[in-house]
Formats: sequence, structure tokens, C-alpha cells
Amino acid sequence: MLLRVLVIYCLLTAFAYAFHLNTFAVFELKEELQIRYMNMWELLQQLEYVDADQRGIVYAEIEHIRQEIMHIIDLLLQHDHDQHQ
Repeated sequence: MLLRVLVIYCLLTAFAYAFHLNTFAVFELKEELQIRYMNMWELLQQLEYVDADQRGIVYAEIEHIRQEIMHIIDLLLQHDHDQHQ
């Protein structure tokens, strides 16, 4: 029984490593992407009630978040490209 468990554990570990070299890195990037999307949503909500004086600040923050989102997407695409070469 113990031998079976060890063999299955070794096989699962090997398969997980072989098929998903960047699994944790991709997971972290997807998590960061979700956080940035939530930040973007909050900033877009702020546009509904922000004063005209502060609107420029919100626009700058939206642009910053947009650039971060694009950077994270580029990294995700790079991980996918590296994994499937």
C-alpha cells in the first residue's frame, strides 16, 4: 500500500512538473491581473462622483493601471510561448 502511494506521488509530481513548468508563476500573474482589474473597476466607479479638479488624477491612475495590466498580459503570453515551444 505504501509503495503504491509513493509511486503515485512520484508520478503525479513528475507529470505536474512536466506539463506545467510555470504553473506558480502563471498563477501569481493571473492573481495580479485580477487585482489590477478590480483596481480599474474602482477607478472607473470613482469617475462617477469625483470632482473636476481630481478627475486628472484619476485619469493618470487609470493609465497607470492600464499599463500594468498590459505588462502582466505580456508576461502571461511570454510564459505561454516559452512553455509551448
